[in-house]
Amino acid sequence: MERKTVYIAGLGLIGASLALGIRRAHPEIEILGYNRSEESRRVALERGIVDRVTDDFAAFAPLADVIILAVPIKQTIAFIKELEELDLKENVIISDVGSTKAEIVAAAEKYLQNKPVRFVGAHPMAGSHKTGAKAAHVTLFENAYYIFTPSSLTKPGTLEEMKDLLSGLHARFIQVDAAEHDRVTSQISHFPHILASSLMEQAAAYSQEHELTQSFAAGGFRDMIRIAESEPGMWTSILLTNPEAILERLEDFKDQLDKVAAAIEAKDETAIWEFFDRGRQSRKQMEIHKRAGVDSFYDLFINVPDEEGAILGVLELLRGTSVVNIRINEENREDTHGILQITFKNRQDLEKSAKIVRENTVYEVFLD
Repeated sequence: MERKTVYIAGLGLIGASLALGIRRAHPEIEILGYNRSEESRRVALERGIVDRVTDDFAAFAPLADVIILAVPIKQTIAFIKELEELDLKENVIISDVGSTKAEIVAAAEKYLQNKPVRFVGAHPMAGSHKTGAKAAHVTLFENAYYIFTPSSLTKPGTLEEMKDLLSGLHARFIQVDAAEHDRVTSQISHFPHILASSLMEQAAAYSQEHELTQSFAAGGFRDMIRIAESEPGMWTSILLTNPEAILERLEDFKDQLDKVAAAIEAKDETAIWEFFDRGRQSRKQMEIHKRAGVDSFYDLFINVPDEEGAILGVLELLRGTSVVNIRINEENREDTHGILQITFKNRQDLEKSAKIVRENTVYEVFLD
């Protein structure tokens, strides 16, 4: 039986992690890689992420049974155009990892319609603040949504083949229309990035006249603007390939702000209270604590004293419990519940740990 070949164009965090997942489930598959960066190509070879590499995209495309475009959106569309001119294997599957889907799917249907290929859009909803092949990890996609957005070129059996190929990711595969994908992500991903950068820009300008702004910027503000550190080029591309949905979300948010402003101006205590209560109740109802439909994180906040050994004492009590993350909330904690924040993967571990701390200390304990 002929050895199957997968070609991953783009050996950054996503592409290289995909390769590791494929290799975990299918060590027999040959994995080829493309990247412009010599460093990424070197790292990918040294770590055994891929078998062969190139800096010429067209070189390996004709050899592949599956081509995954793990590059920025504009480059993905450019590569789709280039694939139209190449002599590809019959029935080759072509997919991508772009954060917006409608334009990519439309490009594939336009440029590949007369070729004997299969195309299915995809968006693995996982990432990290780290970048490059050196940061790639086989567990990056575990329990994360891996969204497929089929096209008119997605023939029967295509999704099943892709799910089998990517089974080593241990992701949650779902199928969504490309346009609906872009509408949903405009609300829960694209718009929040705009908001975070806007808040950061506003605070930076405000601090010119109010120096304490930077000193007090911690707690909830820090959490809200964390994603403002995201890579500008990627987000420029996302906004320009999903403008209609994002602009609609911006207009809706303006309306929300106008309503709040009107309530404040009118000193309407009831309206203001109801505004915050609706937000609180909505957050409780949303599956914020779930990642791809499974428990993802639960936070325990503990007001520990500023004493030597206090934090270590708590951690010693919780020895043997599966802890995802530990964080010390310093400086301004006005909108957080405690100095020590411990994150667990499920509610059972959260409640068990809260009980242990309460029974063995006098510290205030809060569950999120």
